[in-house]
Amino acid sequence: MVDESDAVKGYETKRDCHLKKNIIEHGMLHRAFSVFLFNKKGELLLQQRSDKKITFPGYITNSCCSHPLHNDEELEEYENIGIRKAAKRRLSYELGIPDNEISLDDLRFLTRIHYKAGSGKLWGEHEIDYVLFMQKAVTLQPRANEVKVCWYASQNQVRELLQKANEDPHTLVTPWFKMIAQHFLFTWWASLNDLSRFENDKEIHKMPGVPV
Repeated sequence: MVDESDAVKGYETKRDCHLKKNIIEHGMLHRAFSVFLFNKKGELLLQQRSDKKITFPGYITNSCCSHPLHNDEELEEYENIGIRKAAKRRLSYELGIPDNEISLDDLRFLTRIHYKAGSGKLWGEHEIDYVLFMQKAVTLQPRANEVKVCWYASQNQVRELLQKANEDPHTLVTPWFKMIAQHFLFTWWASLNDLSRFENDKEIHKMPGVPV
């Protein structure tokens, strides 16, 4: 759990963090991360979330999304090491990437977004989300209860997907992926070879729907 400046306040269960009632009535806010994994051709790995996920089941999203644990390793804030350790753990668990194929240095932290979104009557998201980029050839063995299917997509294919999601209610894309794509993704994507000018550990970008 964090406050709006991303200072750690303690911890709660994943279930309690995602109960819409807690988000609305108590403003519960937690840390998360979103990994954008690119192959050597510069294509982005997309995934369709498992139908067993509590929030946004069956939705298409970026490569890997999850949360750091409340322990010393994943709370370490120097150079965002804790978040990068959490991301490495989940890339291995969720996408089946062998641990030795990823180093912490492969994961580039760019910025944070603060967003809020509902998922059905009971559930929701209210997160300060760390955005991480990685470009590397990796082995994928997705875990079925986490990922329904995953595939690499070009910039044009992602633009077409987002356009279709705006027009067709049956094309489901997660709100955080839509927000990151609308405000940042394609500018960053065009500069995969040099992301240093986009690295910003000072600002937390408040997305639409979050009071300023």
